[in-house]
Parts: sequence; structure tokens; C-alpha cells
Amino acid sequence: MFVIRPIRQADYPALHDIAEESGIGFTSLPVNQELLTNKIVRSEESFSKEVTAPGCESYLFVMENTDTGQVVGTTGIEAAVGLDDAFYHYHIGKVVHASRELDIHNAVDILTFCNDYTGVTELCTLFLREQARGGLNGRFLSKVRFLFMMEHQQRFAETVIAEMRGVSDENGKSPFWAWLEEHFFSMDFPTADYLTGIGNKVFIAELMPKYPIYVSLLSPEAQAVIGQVHEKTKPALRLLEQEGFSCRGYVDIFDAGPTVEANLHNIQTARASRRLPVTIVEHADSVGTEQFIINTQIEGFRGVAAPLAVDEDNKTALISPRTAEALNVKQGDAVRFAPVSLRGM
Repeated sequence: MFVIRPIRQADYPALHDIAEESGIGFTSLPVNQELLTNKIVRSEESFSKEVTAPGCESYLFVMENTDTGQVVGTTGIEAAVGLDDAFYHYHIGKVVHASRELDIHNAVDILTFCNDYTGVTELCTLFLREQARGGLNGRFLSKVRFLFMMEHQQRFAETVIAEMRGVSDENGKSPFWAWLEEHFFSMDFPTADYLTGIGNKVFIAELMPKYPIYVSLLSPEAQAVIGQVHEKTKPALRLLEQEGFSCRGYVDIFDAGPTVEANLHNIQTARASRRLPVTIVEHADSVGTEQFIINTQIEGFRGVAAPLAVDEDNKTALISPRTAEALNVKQGDAVRFAPVSLRGM
């Protein structure tokens, strides 16, 4: 069985392997021992903290194969970005150059440097190792965050975003960054990406052009990738779009990948979820349908994908002893759950 739980110190070797496998452009997992260790410490502190409003908490989960003990994936949530470190984007807008006298009217796309998403909740660090891809694992890693946020709403902002990895080649070359590098930075994309990942963002404010950039002045290659995602990121983007996320014109300042957003209460899985006490019965697996299920704990959080049936008369969720053990719940404890498939909703 695959179980999602909070990360702990013993998971460092697996997290380091995941960081190496994720490759260039996966900014939230730099291959750096000190920073990865700090991520684990910060996550442990966040899960153990009493919270009444979103702050600088960072929640990092791992997916574990309980049959082998191997960590096969990770997923995370930043409760409120930009509070202790600037959070930058470009916003795609328009300016109009018009002359009534000459009968000329030209609308031109521009990129404006901004911090508009300061204070929102960010989905991050989603990566599933190749040997575990397939089945429900990818969807589960993504959607478990919506159940956790819905269950513990006081810990998160209403606006939720996800930065999607932009276009770059196998050597880490980004067409969008190549233009910025030539004119402003004199630094290749992997270096800029790594510096951002380790928290060194001062160079962005110092070197990034302060005035809006006319898109038409960029190279054709740079223009072509604005708002486009990396080939490996397309499945993750599709999942978020199915949940109700959309891009409102914000893109990454390095690779121009899109940032998508949604309100927590409008996210399909969060909205469809229910919270009920459990009844543990042997036959639950045979009568239930596959659901994403979490317990309602913080430090002892557990999530599984397993069959669950609802007893509408008694308003309880029927789960098997095996599922109850994986979730670490007993008779009468509450769980939150949502259907694996949300088609038609």
C-alpha cells in the first residue's frame, strides 16, 4: 500500500535522490544537503506548530510504499509565500499606442515585474519517482494537498497557486532566460535556477529590468515559450486544470512557465470532499469505491487511496481494518475523503 505522511529526518537520503532525479528547473528541491535538511526541519516544525492563520509554514509530505519502506515521491504546500522573502512574477498585460489623427491603434503585450501573489498559498515540490508512476499515485500526490488544506483551513490562504515548470531543453537551456541572460544577467539558467532554489534572490532585484518589457522585443524563441510548460509538466498541469485552476497571466521570471490559481473552496476535490466518522468493517473493500482518504490529524497525518463506502443512514464512512491501520484511525474517528474520479461534477 502507498501511504502519504509528513516527511521526517530519516527520509533525507530519499529526498536527496528525488532532488537529483527532478533535474534543472525544479527550483523547490535544490541538490544541496544543508538546504534539503533545513526543508525537513522546517516542515517538522510546521506540522508540530499551533496555527490560527497562515504564515511562513512549509508542509512537506512523502509517499511511502509500506510494503518496501521506500519513499517514492514528495509533495508540498507553502502556507503563505513572500512574507519573509520576495516572491516575483511577470504579469502579461497590454499597452495601447493609438493616434486618432493617423487612424493607428496598436495593442502591445508587455511583461511587468511584480509581487502580486504575496501572501497566497503555494502548491510545490510535486515529484513522483519513475518506478512508482502509473495507477493513482500521481493524482493522489497532487490531490492529497487539497484534502489537507480543506481539513485545516485556518493554516492556508483562500487563494492557492502553483508555479508550473517552463520550457527548457535537456541541458537546462531556457529560450526565455537566454534572452534575459544576453541583455541583463550574464548568467546561465541552471545557475540562476540554483541560486533561487537556495534562497539567494537578491540578484533578481538587483539585475532584473525594472520597467515593463515589450514582448515584441524578445527573440522569437523567447516569445514562443511564454506561458508554455515543460513536456514533463503537462500531466501535472492537466490535473490542476481539471480541479479548476487557471492562469491569469502570471508567468515565471526565469523560464516564463505559467502560474495557475484557484480559490480553495472552488477546487473540485476540496469542494467534493466529505468529513465523516468511520465504521471499521471487514467487507468495506468489497462494497466501497476507490477514494482519496485522509485522517484529520496534523503531526500524525496519513493519507491513502482505498475503497470506502458511505452509510448514509448512519452518516458514517465504512473502511476496512487494513485501511484503518494505514490511516492510524480507530472506530468513530473522523476522516475526510473525496472520489478518485470527479467526472460529471
